[in-house]
Amino acid sequence: MFDVAWGVGATAFGWIVATDFRHAAQRFHALSIAVVPFGGGRAPVVGVGFLRFVAGVFALVGPVMLVTGLMDVWRGEAEAYGLPPIPAWFVVAEAAVVAAFLWWMWRRSGVLRREWMAGGVLRRAAIAGLTASLVAFTVCFGFGRGGWVLLSWSWLAGGLCGLALLLGDRTGEEPDAEAVS
Repeated sequence: MFDVAWGVGATAFGWIVATDFRHAAQRFHALSIAVVPFGGGRAPVVGVGFLRFVAGVFALVGPVMLVTGLMDVWRGEAEAYGLPPIPAWFVVAEAAVVAAFLWWMWRRSGVLRREWMAGGVLRRAAIAGLTASLVAFTVCFGFGRGGWVLLSWSWLAGGLCGLALLLGDRTGEEPDAEAVS
């Protein structure tokens, strides 16, 4: 199931960003700059062209992983992979990192808070889904061996919510006058 989830997410991300569908590459670049905690006022290290190139690699590898995973499921060769036993201290440390990340993203000047304030119902649903998938990822990771399939689905749900954020228009922005007429 991990190959299927990874293939769907990588294919969707790769094609949407590589083709710059609805300016997703520019939005991804802007969001990646906004998310860097200590970026300050420095110029970005990579540009939109490099991000589109990397997304193109995902667009090519994603369908291969998707077909491989689907073929394994179809033939009944898909095994119930499990994570190795995870020490409790590692789960607690991971939960602390995810909690700090979510706090940083949701603080007053955080990216998710700004996106929430600028968005409509669909955008807010994507942000809520992204946040919930991070929490679900942490909980499923704590399950260890039994949480691998759930971990894959929470990753896929979070990725698709993130893609919805890249594709959605902000309601706070003024529409282009030429595009409207």
